[in-house]
Amino acid sequence: MFFQWLKHYMPRSLYARAALILVLPVVVVLLVVSVAFIQNHLQGIIAQMTRSVSRQVEFVVDEVDQAPDRDAALRRMEPMLPALQMRLRFVEPEQVPPDFIRWFDFSGMHVRRLMRTSVPQMLAVRFNADSSVQLFVDTVHGPLEIGFHRSLVTVSTPHQLLVTMVAFALLMTVISFVYMRNQLRPITRLADAAEAFGRGRAEPYRPAGAVEVRAAGHAFLDMRARIERQIEQRTLMLSGVSHDLRTPLTRLKLGLSMLEDEDEAAPLLRDVDEMQRLVETFLEFSRGAAAAEPEPTDPIALVRAIVEDAVRAGKQVSLGELEGEGEVTLRAVAIRRAVENLIDNAVRYGNRAVVSVLMTERSLRIRVEDDGPGIPADLRAEAMKPFARLDSARNQDKGSGVGLGLAIVTDAARAHGGTLRLGTSARLGGLCADIVIGR
Repeated sequence: MFFQWLKHYMPRSLYARAALILVLPVVVVLLVVSVAFIQNHLQGIIAQMTRSVSRQVEFVVDEVDQAPDRDAALRRMEPMLPALQMRLRFVEPEQVPPDFIRWFDFSGMHVRRLMRTSVPQMLAVRFNADSSVQLFVDTVHGPLEIGFHRSLVTVSTPHQLLVTMVAFALLMTVISFVYMRNQLRPITRLADAAEAFGRGRAEPYRPAGAVEVRAAGHAFLDMRARIERQIEQRTLMLSGVSHDLRTPLTRLKLGLSMLEDEDEAAPLLRDVDEMQRLVETFLEFSRGAAAAEPEPTDPIALVRAIVEDAVRAGKQVSLGELEGEGEVTLRAVAIRRAVENLIDNAVRYGNRAVVSVLMTERSLRIRVEDDGPGIPADLRAEAMKPFARLDSARNQDKGSGVGLGLAIVTDAARAHGGTLRLGTSARLGGLCADIVIGR
């Protein structure tokens, strides 16, 4: 459960995860070494130095208490002060200030705790910014200020080791990050090449980097070559079959048109026309969506032109919402063919269609809705397969389809790295077909 919860807060990108793997151990090591150094070494040295100063302070207090007055006490201690490295001064009780230790001065806080334990007469202690320490103790002649340098109770440069560790840790982290970036760049290039191929673009790519990355790159190139060969073979096969069928169909149509009995020839001519329409659809499907190079296209202008052409052809098609602006890299011919197929299906199985466009910063959506019977949810995946016919669930008054309309749309969407989504239209009650493409 903990790892599932932590997973939501982990970075997503490979660079961020690698940086976290690199930086986190360094930070943990620095913290552990710093804590161990402060607790086991620094605090022990400070305790030893503080105990020595505490004994000197107790000696000063005893000597001052034995003097008859303040002046005699100062004269008595004056020869000893250079050896003790201390300064003495009597103050009035109201002149005793409160303790002063900066919030980040952990050494000073430790010294204060030790001083309060070792010197019961201590009234206050101040660690000043100029590295001087003012210790106020109680004597029989009143409060006594004992001044000395901070180096008597704390290590003079305890931060040097920590600063050195942090500096070298940052330096090694930067060097490691630069090296790591060079190692990750071939992976990102492979990911970019795979994404481009998924959108129908074969960008130049050469495997580089570590052995494992090179192996993955060569495997990707082999896979891309096999897929391209399969697509080329499929295109050649369908084009060849469809092209070869045109000649006998033309001869059949010519022979039937020469028959004297027109009533007998009419149904045969309809069959020939249907076969010719099937051949044209096969040719359209065989051309695929990746025939042309993608180029910046205004989807709203493209859809508006498609709808205008459909209206001139006598189809009941209208524009819906057109939201967003800008251009998207598209194969305009493939998208036009896909939208026209959706419109043809909409007016074939319904009475009217509405086409709308929604562009955001991350995606493009072209939606075609109709008022027909729609497609049941359990048959939508089957409907997008080539040569699939669901006429039993659709309106057959306007003829049977070939079974390639939605397959062509799906092929066009996938060639752009997108998808075709089928649903129920909330506007018209029929089928709602969305072509969704990432920007």
